[in-house]
Amino acid sequence: MNILILGSGGREHALAWAVLQNPKCDKLIVAPGNAGIAQIATCASLDTEDPGAVATFAYDHAIDFVIVGPEAPLAAGIADRLREEGILVFGPSAEAAQLEASKRFTKEICAAAGAPTAAYASFTEAELAKAYVRAQGAPIVIKADGLAAGKGVIVAMDLDTALEAIDDMFGGAFGGAGAEVVIEEFMTGEEASFFVLCDGETVLSVGTAQDHKRVGEGDTGPNTGGMGAYSPAPIMDDVVTRKAMEEIVKPCVAEMARRGMPYQGVLYAGLMIENGQPRLVEYNVRFGDPECQVLMLRLGAQALDLMHAAAEGRLAEAQVNWADDHAMTVVLAANGYPGAYEKGTVIGGLDDLPETSFEMCFHAGTTRKDGQVLASGGRVLNATARGATLAEARDRAYALADAVDWPEGFYRRDIGWRAL
Repeated sequence: MNILILGSGGREHALAWAVLQNPKCDKLIVAPGNAGIAQIATCASLDTEDPGAVATFAYDHAIDFVIVGPEAPLAAGIADRLREEGILVFGPSAEAAQLEASKRFTKEICAAAGAPTAAYASFTEAELAKAYVRAQGAPIVIKADGLAAGKGVIVAMDLDTALEAIDDMFGGAFGGAGAEVVIEEFMTGEEASFFVLCDGETVLSVGTAQDHKRVGEGDTGPNTGGMGAYSPAPIMDDVVTRKAMEEIVKPCVAEMARRGMPYQGVLYAGLMIENGQPRLVEYNVRFGDPECQVLMLRLGAQALDLMHAAAEGRLAEAQVNWADDHAMTVVLAANGYPGAYEKGTVIGGLDDLPETSFEMCFHAGTTRKDGQVLASGGRVLNATARGATLAEARDRAYALADAVDWPEGFYRRDIGWRAL
């Protein structure tokens, strides 16, 4: 197969790495890719949110299968256009992608499906939203309804923070994503990520993970896109996983099909678990980043077979073969992230890092210039490893991170602390 992956982050590097383990991949192109991806695949310049441009590119390069990494191309209708053109694609339609593109839409699906989630209200006017927050009190959660690159959620522990978040969102801090605001009950418990593949009807679990959103050790400081992750998630035992599947995911997927927008692709359920009962925090319509990195290292070559089966409607005959192992990824970020940070700093030591089925340094925000790898984003590298135990995976991941020569970067030293 000739395969095209859309995206440029650590998630897409991990997807590319896993796809290339499979002998069914004859040629791999990643658009736009990054410096690390360019070492293993062909990178191409392409507007990944232009359905016509992507379809034309796929035709011109005889692409058999397209894997869409990030959410924005899906919300833009990339998968719809490719399906219209008869090109096999892994990813939901724009209608189905509303599960991530609109928090209010997800709440409506949960209500119709009877899926347990936080109580909520949605608003298009700041003063009404503020009146609701004052009546409810804090802590409370303020969410921009639309896509905000994973940053449009404020967990407000006091009233002033909540009111400020409402002003920021309606004031344009998250662009059009904040034109509508969803306000939710603050849920207590432990968070975990649950990943399933869907082909429109059949749902197949492909793993659990937990990530660390806060920038500081001990899970302190502002939220980020994710500073590290590990898989599997200890709290997602067989009982909790079965409840999440039967009470949340399957009813929602059935409701989507009933509405004539069957879900096909990966569905990422962010869960809050308390006293053994999972409730939905949010859905994402793509693999999490950095959770994808740990999942791909554990899945390896079979990841391509599973995604291909989902795209072709063959999930009923598929199964996941899990090794009894653990994986961890540690995010190396630019000093100052998630605030202002410097771009263009030189990263050394990468050529000497091991690249095996047990340890990989996936690139996220990197570019290559004059033979040097430069940092081009906030989250820059993912030191990822697996082992027989989580402690072994942690030791390997940190050995990778420690071997990177990048004084302008930092990483947390406590990834996985809850489980360990």
